[in-house]
Amino acid sequence: MTILLTIISTPLLAHEAHATTESTEEQVSIQVGQPAPAFTRTDQHGQEVSLSEFKGKWVVLYFYPKADTSGCTMQACDFSDGIEKFTELSAVILGMSPDSVEDQKKFAEKHKLKITLLSDTDKQVMRIYQAIKDQNRPVRSTVIIDPQGNVAHHWPTVTPRGHADMIRKKLDELRAANEKPE
Repeated sequence: MTILLTIISTPLLAHEAHATTESTEEQVSIQVGQPAPAFTRTDQHGQEVSLSEFKGKWVVLYFYPKADTSGCTMQACDFSDGIEKFTELSAVILGMSPDSVEDQKKFAEKHKLKITLLSDTDKQVMRIYQAIKDQNRPVRSTVIIDPQGNVAHHWPTVTPRGHADMIRKKLDELRAANEKPE
C-alpha cells in the first residue's frame, strides 16, 4: 500500500501531514524555500515534541537509520558534544529514527546525549522528509529549517564523520544571509 500525504494549509507551521490511502491526493515532498511539513513525535523522555514549538529558532532535523549503531552513535555524539555551539546559533537539534521511544531512551542514556531524539516507528515523518528510500529503508539525511519555518537546506544523504561541523558552518552561512537587510 502506498502512503500518500496531504498538507492542510493553515498559517505557518500549523499545517499537518496526514497519512491517507486516497489515490487522488498529491504526494508531499520537501523543497528549499517552502514551509517545512509540521509533525509531532515522542522523544526519548516520553514527551510529545512538535516542530511548531521551535518557531523563531533554527532547527536541525537529522535522520538516522538505527540507534546505537556505529555511524549513528558517532553522528549523535558529535551533535551532542557541540550542543553549546548550536545553542549560540539559536539552533535546536532534533534527531529522528524509526526506533522505539524505549530504544531512543537507552541510546541517549548510554551515550549521555544532550540532544532530543524522536521516535518515528511508522516512518511517516521520515517519508515526508525524504529519509526513506528503496525497500522502506531509512537513510541518513538532514534538513535545516529556518526561524520562519521554511526548509533552508536539505542534504538527502550525509556521512556521519564531520557532519555536525558541516551543519554548523552551513548554519553560519544561512544565518548571515537571513540577517542581511533586503
